[in-house]
Amino acid sequence: MASSESDQPEVIADVEDVEEQLKSISIRESSKTGKNIQDVSGKSQLDTSARSDVERGVAPSPQGRSHQRRNNPRGSSRGGGGDSRSGGRGRNKSGHYPGDGPAPRWNERYEQSPRSMSPRSSQGHKGEGNNLSGQHFQGKDYPSQQYQGHSGRDYHGRRNHPNQHAGARTGPPPNEGHRGNRNRSDVGQGQSRSGNSSEGQQTSEGHQSHGQKDRRKWNKKPKQAKFEHHLSKEEVADGLKRGTLIEGPIRVNQRNYSEAYVPLPDGTADIYISGLNNRNRALNGDIVAVQLLDKQEWKVYVDDLQSKEAKVKPNRGQGEGDVARDDGSDSGPDVVVEEVMQISQEAKEKPQGENHKHKHATPRKMYTSLGEVMSQGSPQARALMGGAGDQGDAGDGDKLLQRTAKVVAVVEAKHSRVCSGHIKLMQDRNRDVALFSPTDSRVPRIQVPMSECPKDFFERPDDHAKTLFIARITEWDNSMFAKGHLSRSLGEAGQIEPETEAILLEHNVESDDFPEEVLTCLPTSPWVIPESEFEYRQDLRRQCIFTIDPSTARDLDDAMSIEDLGNGSYKVGVHIADVSFFLDEGTPLDIKAASRATSVYLVQKVIPMLPRLLCEELCSLNPDKDRLTFSVFWTMDANGEIEDEWFGRTVIRSCVKCSYDHAQGFIENPDREWRQEELPPITNGFVVEDIRKRVLQLDKIAKCLRKKRFDSGALRLDQVKLTFALDKDTGMPNGYSVYEQRDSNRLIEEFMLLANMAVAHKIYQSYPQKAVLRRHPPPQSKMVDDLKDLCEQLGLPVDLSNSLTWQQSLSNYQGTDEFSAARMQVLVALSSKPMQNAKYFCSGMIADPEVYHHYALNVPLYTHFTSPIRRYADVLVHRLLAASLAYCRETSKDHRLLHKQADHCNDKKYMAKRVQEMSSEMFFAAFVKEVGPFEEKAMVMGVMDHSFDVFILKFGVSKRVYCDQLPLQSKSYIRDHKQPILTLVWAADDDYPQAAKQTLKIFTSVTICMMGDNRDPLKWKAILKRPTESC
Repeated sequence: MASSESDQPEVIADVEDVEEQLKSISIRESSKTGKNIQDVSGKSQLDTSARSDVERGVAPSPQGRSHQRRNNPRGSSRGGGGDSRSGGRGRNKSGHYPGDGPAPRWNERYEQSPRSMSPRSSQGHKGEGNNLSGQHFQGKDYPSQQYQGHSGRDYHGRRNHPNQHAGARTGPPPNEGHRGNRNRSDVGQGQSRSGNSSEGQQTSEGHQSHGQKDRRKWNKKPKQAKFEHHLSKEEVADGLKRGTLIEGPIRVNQRNYSEAYVPLPDGTADIYISGLNNRNRALNGDIVAVQLLDKQEWKVYVDDLQSKEAKVKPNRGQGEGDVARDDGSDSGPDVVVEEVMQISQEAKEKPQGENHKHKHATPRKMYTSLGEVMSQGSPQARALMGGAGDQGDAGDGDKLLQRTAKVVAVVEAKHSRVCSGHIKLMQDRNRDVALFSPTDSRVPRIQVPMSECPKDFFERPDDHAKTLFIARITEWDNSMFAKGHLSRSLGEAGQIEPETEAILLEHNVESDDFPEEVLTCLPTSPWVIPESEFEYRQDLRRQCIFTIDPSTARDLDDAMSIEDLGNGSYKVGVHIADVSFFLDEGTPLDIKAASRATSVYLVQKVIPMLPRLLCEELCSLNPDKDRLTFSVFWTMDANGEIEDEWFGRTVIRSCVKCSYDHAQGFIENPDREWRQEELPPITNGFVVEDIRKRVLQLDKIAKCLRKKRFDSGALRLDQVKLTFALDKDTGMPNGYSVYEQRDSNRLIEEFMLLANMAVAHKIYQSYPQKAVLRRHPPPQSKMVDDLKDLCEQLGLPVDLSNSLTWQQSLSNYQGTDEFSAARMQVLVALSSKPMQNAKYFCSGMIADPEVYHHYALNVPLYTHFTSPIRRYADVLVHRLLAASLAYCRETSKDHRLLHKQADHCNDKKYMAKRVQEMSSEMFFAAFVKEVGPFEEKAMVMGVMDHSFDVFILKFGVSKRVYCDQLPLQSKSYIRDHKQPILTLVWAADDDYPQAAKQTLKIFTSVTICMMGDNRDPLKWKAILKRPTESC
């Protein structure tokens, strides 16, 4: 079953649970364009010759890499992502928050708490018992305003520099994405002066820290980094046992590689890792052990601290607003006013990388520490340190402070250490090694042997400047350069196929053909069901069972049935492909499927978890074919109240393959008489009327189930999704359609959710120590509080106490007009930011059953059972269910091995999601380049002091717009009670004799021009269109 899944920000909260049955990905050719495919030939073309856009310059990053303007030291904005995770908020043991009252109920059968079903597991939860807590806004462009000391600001954030309002810093915008660092300086990463601070002096290329007179020579070798030695396994184990170390996955900010985060064990907040030295050679996704820094080095949420002190001492002035760097902006005073520098044509025409050679790139400290605030005499800071603050409250620590730490060991190297990039000569023209510059700025530069480079590379390096290579890190000692090997060249950068292959390799996606030892495990063709299977399976081949999928789907792993029992009750069946029959545990086929763990859906192709003989034929529930299935039956009334349930292995024969369009036609036109030829062939003696009647019966029950689910506190955050029509000759996008969830999609979704919950309860009752389940932690409390405050300042009060009130609050702002629809999408995008990823786990590894709770669905137990063709976690669940029904022996794997496999499924699922997103982004950029430039309506969803994020409703994409690319006379930025406001003054020119003023806030409607990026064929940019008059 094809599916479009995403766990993030981007992102839908828990869409992997509530949408994965919808199979929305399809690969279309130009001849298959449907009614939703837009005709791209009619797009309005803009005359760009009349006004040339200011090309975005590139300044070196702290590591000497080509990095766009450092107006975003902390990462992405609320609307655009420094990191792709979705995240959670703490709750009490009832699964809700204090004062919420009893949990609402929607179906008693699946509401029963795990605690009441089985004794608590005796297995301890890794990391439990550590009461550390603290909050951080997930590293998404929410740094705090700096204090005097490192930042040159006084206590209230006013800039001490004499030129704070004149000639304020301008320059190129920040890095837009992982492909934006193609032309980095050929130097190492900046060196930190101390292990607990940010990077210090720049090495090799560029200048020293700002204000220092002496300059490094270009040919000077980079200094060795002062990385601390990693602790041994024994030392790490001892530290974790004593509580002096914390273990967790590290996330490196994609927009700012000098910032990273590790979640606290309770998941309520993140620990902040500032600087490359404190990251200590860990790469994104690695499991690390960290040691907390001294409390004086903890980060202060300056906005919150100032608000707190303003309430305590209302006479203390705060200027015109609270300026904070928590939105990804440069630190600045309460009001930032800039005279915008006009970039000369000569400067614009310089090759990328030349304009910024002599820019200073050494980062300042990226956060304000508690010690710095204390040095300014803050009474609240003294209270936070536990001193005798006159007005303070030490209990505010979790709201005002974020813990900081340093990495002391890489427990498990989850990152593949594989990256794509370009090769360059070393600065000293070393004949033995070349410098590999990764396209992902979070990965260090790599020294690779010259012998592995093309033979003529040393003499003719420019001939290979546009070639994309793959390298692998093999060693990273105390140098800012890692060491590695050059694997191979992929082709010209900026082309779809080489870039796609690079994405797959970087994310460790196995895309090679299945080896012979795996293929020998497959059944011989033609294959028929063995007679022995009919001896113990229920034979359902004569029943009216059918599939509902996208018209282009080829892996059909679920089917539906319903029979009217005549007494007001119905027998509803969900039938799932019995993949475990073909995957004997421990065989090469099973080992390979476990390794891949999931199918990966790209725009132009699918990389299957199983060989195609299984996923498209023998396991796929194709019409008029006998297939082995695992079935769940419920006896229920028309309102979805369950009276009885049954699990068992079965044999089915689907009578028809319906598409979502067919089912939607039945639902929208219930009284219409349908002709046989309007549907695909129907077999087993059934006719169109049999299918129509059953679809309507299922739809009626599904709507009742859905209402109960949302009344009980389910949360759903739907975002716009695109699918592309591809030219059959070139493979390039020539049209698009917007994915729309309709009643036919929701019908399948509700019964898949019901089956997953039913199986979760069944396997947990049978195997309380071995059940493979799926939990969704609550969102991070600090981020939720900030979102609530922001919404209130925007005039949209929300109650984010729990999933029920969250959903109700969003529903209050639904509307049918264009503005309301756009505002809802922005609200959904903002709401997705605090959400954590749902995770597979083994019940025996977590002692407290309350932790099993699924936040978005608001149910105590959940698992994945309905997609075994494309998810290995479902195969594990099928085996547990089969053992619980005495079809086979209990798995020999203990709870530790099952949890390890479940964790591997988490990693692969996340990687597959990221690959899918990057593929879609790449094709969207190609689409914009092909049909652009064109104008679209957009809504502001994040505001910074040098840029802002917009959401383009028509495409469901967000983009950062940089003020440097606009012909501005000046701009000013303030924070009015946490609401960021950016005021632009457009310069007068020949076309516009009068200057125009434009004020940008969140939810401001704007018009933007979408166009391809000339520097990268697979990137696009957005330019704000000048208003005709002040607004």
